[in-house]
Amino acid sequence: MKLVYVFDAYCGWSHGFSGTLREVASRHPGLPVEVVSGGLFMGRRRVPIREFGYIQGANAKIAELTGAEFGQAYEELIADGSFVMDSEAAARGFAALRQVAPDRAAELATALQAAFYVDGHSLSEATTYRTVAQAAGLDADAVVAAFDAPEAQAVVRADFRRAAELGVTGFPTLLAVDSDSVVPLAYGHATADEVDERLATH
Repeated sequence: MKLVYVFDAYCGWSHGFSGTLREVASRHPGLPVEVVSGGLFMGRRRVPIREFGYIQGANAKIAELTGAEFGQAYEELIADGSFVMDSEAAARGFAALRQVAPDRAAELATALQAAFYVDGHSLSEATTYRTVAQAAGLDADAVVAAFDAPEAQAVVRADFRRAAELGVTGFPTLLAVDSDSVVPLAYGHATADEVDERLATH
């Protein structure tokens, strides 16, 4: 059995789930964690952040429920309102990090979300992935090269397809997958104890 975590790096609820993901992974070191990117801000949803009027209210609720931090640099992005969240670029960047350190995918997913939600870095910029890679002790040049590589688009499409095949319609979603069995453990918000309770029954 393994855990499959489907998230979007630009999803506030996924950021709120970071603490739970880290805790669950640390409690079950022998359980592999596959991390898959979804496509929340694509197509017509790829617009300036000011057009999503609910974001500040949602972030307040996420912080209250999960204790997640929203940094000053991120708050300034929200206040300015012109920033465009692009889930395809974020998925490409995460795939680059995952390619260089596949066994650290869960840790890197949470680090990437902190880069945006705490430090206010764009997940469309190669410099952000260089910074995240360096902080994680990874080969930053290899990560940036993977982010810029032509085949990165195919990897992103494969991630989006995998999320759809698993029946995921929202982020974050945590699943327990064992051959053909797919069991939901968390959707949107859950504590590590709640995940453990569900995990114990499967």
